Parts: sequence; C-alpha cells; structure tokens
Amino acid sequence: MFIFNSTSTETGVSVDLPKESFSNALAKNIVAVMVWLALSVINSSMVYTFLQHSVFYENSRYIMFICMVVNDALQLTLVTTLYVVSYVFRKIHVSICCLLIITAVFTTRSTPLILAGMAVERFIAICLPLHYSHMCTVPRTIFLIGVILILTATPPITDLLITIIKEPPKFFHRAIFCDHSFLFSDPSIYYKNCVFDGVYLSFVALTLLYTYCKIMLTAQAASTSLASVRRARNTVLLHGVQLLLCMLTFVVPSLQAALISLFPQLILEIRYVFFLLVYIIPRFMSPVIYGFRDELFRKYWTQYLSWPRQRASGVRPGALKDACI
Repeated sequence: MFIFNSTSTETGVSVDLPKESFSNALAKNIVAVMVWLALSVINSSMVYTFLQHSVFYENSRYIMFICMVVNDALQLTLVTTLYVVSYVFRKIHVSICCLLIITAVFTTRSTPLILAGMAVERFIAICLPLHYSHMCTVPRTIFLIGVILILTATPPITDLLITIIKEPPKFFHRAIFCDHSFLFSDPSIYYKNCVFDGVYLSFVALTLLYTYCKIMLTAQAASTSLASVRRARNTVLLHGVQLLLCMLTFVVPSLQAALISLFPQLILEIRYVFFLLVYIIPRFMSPVIYGFRDELFRKYWTQYLSWPRQRASGVRPGALKDACI
C-alpha cells in the first residue's frame, strides 16, 4: 500500500492518493501488462507481415497504416510502463520521467493526425481516382509522415523548454511522481496546450468529417450493391469510434482533474478508468479495422499466423511464401 501527496495543476487543489490494497494494485497492473503483451504480439505480427511483402510498402495506404501500428505499439508500451512504474517506484528521477512523458505525449498526439492522413488517402482513392497515382506516391507519403512527426513533437518540446526556463536547475535532480501535470507544472504550459489542442482537434475533426462524408456520398452514388454501401458505412462508424476515443486524450487532463476535485477519494479508480478508456481500448481498433477488415492485408496476415500450424503439419516452409507471391 502507498500514499502520495500531490497537487493538480489544472485545479490547484491538493490531492492525496488514498491507500490501495496490494491485491487491487497487483490486479490492475497484471491486467495492464497482459493487455500490452497481447497487443504487442498482434502488432509485431502485423509489422512482420508488412515487411515481408513489397505490395504493402509500395502502397501509400499501407505505409500510413503500419506507421500507425508502430506508433500505437510504442505509445502503449510507454503508457503501460508509466502506469506500472507509478505503482512500483512511486517516484522516479525527473530526467527519466521527462523522457518517458515527452515520448508518450508525442506518440499519443500522432495517432489522430495519421488517421487524418489515411482519410485523405482514401478520399483521393475513391473520389479522385484519376489523380491517385501521382498524388499518393511513396515519397509524398513519407514527406507527410515527416510533417506529422514535426507537428506532434512541437508541443512536448515547448513544454520542456518552458520548464527549463521556469524551473531551477535542482528541479531536474529531484524524484517525482511521474505525471505530466507534476512534471510540467507551470500554468502557461496548461493554457498553451489548451490552445494547441483546440486547433489540433478542430483541424483533425473537420478533415475526417469532410473526407468521410465525401467517401460515403461517392460510395452510395457509385455502388450497385447494398452490401458495399453497408460495408462503407460500417467502416466509417468504426473510424468515428476510433477518432472519438483518440480525441479523449485532449480533454482527459481537464476532465480527470475536475473529477478528482469532486471525488478525491476515487482518484485511483478515476486514473485507472481513464488509462483503460483513453490509452488501451483505442489500440484495439487498428487491428480490427485494417487487420481483419482489409481483405488484402488479412490474406497475408492469416497466412503468416498459420505458419506454425502448417509447419507442424509438415508443409514445406517456402510453400506458403511462394503461394503469397
């Protein structure tokens, strides 16, 4: 059991983390680690499948997809590490915490922008098919990914620069509870991020809304089968759910601080629910949308997953690979 005194930057309210039984803490951490392990296996198999077939890394859609898989895998690893560390060590060195927090924020903010990029790619493919071959090239896709990385790296880097300017040097030699609001506690950082998140959220939401509406209208106009329209509608709904879950990351700090100020005795439960809802559940959406629903990727992915069973049955190792070409 542990107790830790802390102050919420957003609310300015001093909050005590209540005592928690060892069994509850252990159960929460086991669930978090098991989910991380399961998703890591899935993501690793998807990355391996992507790298084994040139049909994927010569296609803009799958390049964006695998970037999101890698980004989600890294993000999940970091937030799970932060969650477990908060229980095991309570406090860690500021420099280590800073590295973990900055990278976690960077990967968390990247997912919605990658989703927006994938939406634009689908919009061009369906609504502007004659322009697709020269608009969605591999070099342009890589350039777009570079722009996304720069945009998402800007907020955490500015957070660090403001903290370096405002905090005394001895601050970086302390041990703290590793949380964004405790590490970057200057009020200007909070207001800066509110402005950035508002602009960021509006841009991504409008991009997705426009592209998906155009895709739906085009699909309905061109389709001769009710099943294809239903499939397009279901894909849009899944993307919408994924976007909403991802966008929760932009309102979580304020919402979590408000709930903690109202129910301080439930701070650990609130923290755990937000951890699952915002950082874990959305990571299941990518394999569902692009691993199981995409026919081309599913074909190669299931063949890769069946290799152990095929080898146990005595199938020649190269036979499946030859069949995939």
